[in-house]
Amino acid sequence: ADAKSIDAARYRESILPLLTDHCFDCHGNGSAEGNLRLDAAGEDAPVDDRRVWLKVLQNVRAGVMPPPDASSLDAEQRESLAEWIKCEALGIDRERIDPGPPVVRRLNRFEYGNTIRDLMGIDFNVEVLFPPDDSAFGFDNVGDAQTLSPLLVEKYLQAAEAIVAEAVPTQTRVLQYQEFDGWSFHDAASDRRGNSMSVDEETHAVRTLDLSEGGKYRVTVRAMVNGSFGFHPRRCTTSFSIDGAEQCQDEYGWAERQQIEKTFELEFEPGEHRLAFDVTPIERPVEETGPDDFLSDEPTHAYYHLHQVKVEGPLDPPVWSHPPNYERFFTRDAPPEATEERRVYAAETLRRFADKAFRRPADEDTVERLTQLAEAYWQREDASFEAGVAHAMIAALASPRFLLRIDLARPTSSVDDAGRPYLDNYSLASRLSYFLWSTMPDDELLRLAAQGELRERLPEQLARMLKDDRSHAMTSSFVGQWLRTRDIEHISIDPLAAAGVREQYDELLDELRELFRRGSDPNLNDERREELAQRRRELRREFRKFSEIRDALDGELRRAMRDETEMLFEHIVKENRSALELLDADYTFVNEKLARHYGLAGVEGRRMRKVEIPPDSPRGGVLTHGSMLVVTSNPTRTSPVKRGLYILDNLLGMPSPPAPPGVPELEASADRFGGREPSLRELLAAHRESDLCASCHNRMDPLGLALENFNALGIWRDDENGTPIDASGALVSGETFTDVRDLRKVLTTVHRDSFYRCLSEKLLTYAIGRGLDYYDVQSVDQIVNSLRENDGRILSAFEAVVQSAPFQRQRDEAPTTNENDVADSPAM
Repeated sequence: ADAKSIDAARYRESILPLLTDHCFDCHGNGSAEGNLRLDAAGEDAPVDDRRVWLKVLQNVRAGVMPPPDASSLDAEQRESLAEWIKCEALGIDRERIDPGPPVVRRLNRFEYGNTIRDLMGIDFNVEVLFPPDDSAFGFDNVGDAQTLSPLLVEKYLQAAEAIVAEAVPTQTRVLQYQEFDGWSFHDAASDRRGNSMSVDEETHAVRTLDLSEGGKYRVTVRAMVNGSFGFHPRRCTTSFSIDGAEQCQDEYGWAERQQIEKTFELEFEPGEHRLAFDVTPIERPVEETGPDDFLSDEPTHAYYHLHQVKVEGPLDPPVWSHPPNYERFFTRDAPPEATEERRVYAAETLRRFADKAFRRPADEDTVERLTQLAEAYWQREDASFEAGVAHAMIAALASPRFLLRIDLARPTSSVDDAGRPYLDNYSLASRLSYFLWSTMPDDELLRLAAQGELRERLPEQLARMLKDDRSHAMTSSFVGQWLRTRDIEHISIDPLAAAGVREQYDELLDELRELFRRGSDPNLNDERREELAQRRRELRREFRKFSEIRDALDGELRRAMRDETEMLFEHIVKENRSALELLDADYTFVNEKLARHYGLAGVEGRRMRKVEIPPDSPRGGVLTHGSMLVVTSNPTRTSPVKRGLYILDNLLGMPSPPAPPGVPELEASADRFGGREPSLRELLAAHRESDLCASCHNRMDPLGLALENFNALGIWRDDENGTPIDASGALVSGETFTDVRDLRKVLTTVHRDSFYRCLSEKLLTYAIGRGLDYYDVQSVDQIVNSLRENDGRILSAFEAVVQSAPFQRQRDEAPTTNENDVADSPAM
């Protein structure tokens, strides 16, 4: 803070006595716990460091400072101190809010893929070509963390070429055809899709084919058989039928990316036809399957992947038509023949495309340069008009104006009371669409931007966009990173160790292997061979029980865990329910597999659906979701430290600093127990005896230990290794609880505002693509106040975010990349 701007008299009379009575014992008068002194500038002035005061403000508001065992502030004193820090120490003007620095961002992988889908009409696999995005402040859309290396620029050019080649037709007419991907083939009974059919599960996946004309057609089926790294012994038969008539039948098993292509020519009548794929597992007696069925250390699998079914025709006589996607890019039935008319049509086509790609009207110079590129290309021998336009589109997709998100405030834009300009309507449209949809603005947003009406109609657009299915992208991206649901699909967990049976499993596996080795001895007599075979059969039955545990956390269960958390958030948003239901909902979303994992009865089928949680169940809210419980565990056991840190960082907005160097590992404290294996609670208590560890672990450990009844797989348990689990504890702010149910009540009542503030900070960070700083405190407070005034209804938070100064305005300073730099770049 600027000492000159602080009211010294008020500081001495009102604030200094509070600090002296409640803070200086630890952070003044020569003491500096946590390397913090609040009297470093003397009695007449506070310490001159805004970020120090921001941290103090966070702790004062959360009720953790001063600690309960010190002289505590009453509510009025706490509010008075917080208000002084905000307005004086941080220098925040409520009426003239600083919107923060301008930010230049590029499209991250997720946004790029979605934008290409909406602009070009194809799904492009960004994960194959682009490296993972770096994250900062918890999200991968933050500008400060994004790089644009020469290698990445080269990959963007490669992507542009590949995308245009797939999406943009280069011929006016082609033989008429229809294409269907495997996902469109659906087994209603099992809810499976044709793009991934296990050889172990019976599947009947179907879809319809509509033909307007009868005649001869060519049907091409493309598929692939692929399996796990380890050999999978099961096999299946597959058949493809049309209107019940089988066209082919084959037998397949484990293979490594075996490509399959089959072609048929058939006579069709006009109308609706039924295409069907059937996968039927081949059952074999147990004795015929070899030992690999039972001795694999990891689960194995094999899948039949239907990629595409293409139907061309009629063939005789051939029927020609525009290729798919033609009308997306070209508005006329055919390009003009006259040279000048071609140029005009090309300019019209490329202007329309560039306006969408750049998310604002393209200038005349850019349209002219794109048209020249197209004309130079179509004048080549054997090159078509469409191929020339496609070539120019590559340049547009490689342009910084497509790849970067630059928010502009035109000189003609209105300004706020502090003279800070509002973003123009096109920038506001892009900011809104990438916040809520992770993709480009749609036609309605761009129309309102062109009319200059978007800002005034933000509330109705916000409501429209959140109801749209495209808002699921925000759920997937925002919740996937905030609550770490993305991590559940790839985190490494040993289910056998988590269930406490790894040692028994390994012993059984060793015995089975030894029995197979001994049974292969050619000198064994029949009686001894039968004894060994009988013992193998007994062990196989035991092995199957362990295999069920080993294979429990498969891809289907992981996906269901992710869906549970994301569907809860999406339900709260679409129904405008209280944000507190994220912590303490009396319902959840499960399918049969996840319900069985949780011990919830009465759920059948693969479809995720909303269910009420029984009153006697400990489940409820994200603290008891499998996604949270698994991603905060170690590979072989739970981690109260990780779970406590998750709650502090993601739900209360009080992240702990990294452990200082030289801190011993938790397991190092085990030496103090004289050879007895201590519980995690005992280990953590011993670890906290070090002053170096206590300050952070006093915050984390009670929160994490409250969840110890859930093992590393998220399954409830009453004891560990025969010892009853004690989930009780006390928070550093003084509240006590007996179990996770009590903890949820504490978080939704006493620490309600901390959760509101954390949610507000996460939403605002994600929406504006930068980390928050002291100048954002008032904007966050406005979002929190909106939640308070609306009983936590979550739409009030979204409304406050899009109306906030950081979302709508920017400082009157240039970002690192300005519009002229972009316009003059070699790539357009």
